[in-house]
Amino acid sequence: MLLLASASPARRRLLEQAQIDHQVMVSGVDEDQIQHSDPAQLVQLLAEAKASAVKLKVDQSAELTPSIKAVLGCDSVLAFEGEVFGKPRDEAEAIARWQRMRGRWAELHTGHCLMPPSFALSREGGAAEMQRTCVTTRVLFADLTDAEVKAYVASGEPLQCAGGFALEGRGGCCVEQLHGCYSNVIGLSLPLLRRWLPLC
Repeated sequence: MLLLASASPARRRLLEQAQIDHQVMVSGVDEDQIQHSDPAQLVQLLAEAKASAVKLKVDQSAELTPSIKAVLGCDSVLAFEGEVFGKPRDEAEAIARWQRMRGRWAELHTGHCLMPPSFALSREGGAAEMQRTCVTTRVLFADLTDAEVKAYVASGEPLQCAGGFALEGRGGCCVEQLHGCYSNVIGLSLPLLRRWLPLC
């Protein structure tokens, strides 16, 4: 079983849709304490911190240990014109961001870290190792009117998502094109997991 070190409902839905057996354990990592100027590196550091925190809990729990094959940590940010956008703090910030992003390209970076519990390392003779990478998808936002921006932000959806939009929700109507992995924009790259999971 895969243990998802994330509170994201979108990531859990992706795993459910892909029929990947999993449970969720929130890491409790203070994301504000982890900083990096490169967004691709930042999300990898955050993903690793989440996976490490949950791995520690698993290693200390006799009940969880037998069924867990690996811990997956993920984190996403949107990079736009040299700035890193996580979740907007409030509606005003979400509106301001959308007014800048509309009709423009941005990059959605998702860091992934797959980490086997310590018992798995010893059981498999050290064959399983930590995997860490960033998957990047380019996103072209629709050229929304001010009224459309305000209506979307008023829905509340942008305040819950990195970059201020949810591709799988109303935000899907606000995206014109994607270059790269679709599921990565929602929260994790399923093609990447397909390549990784046999390793654990």
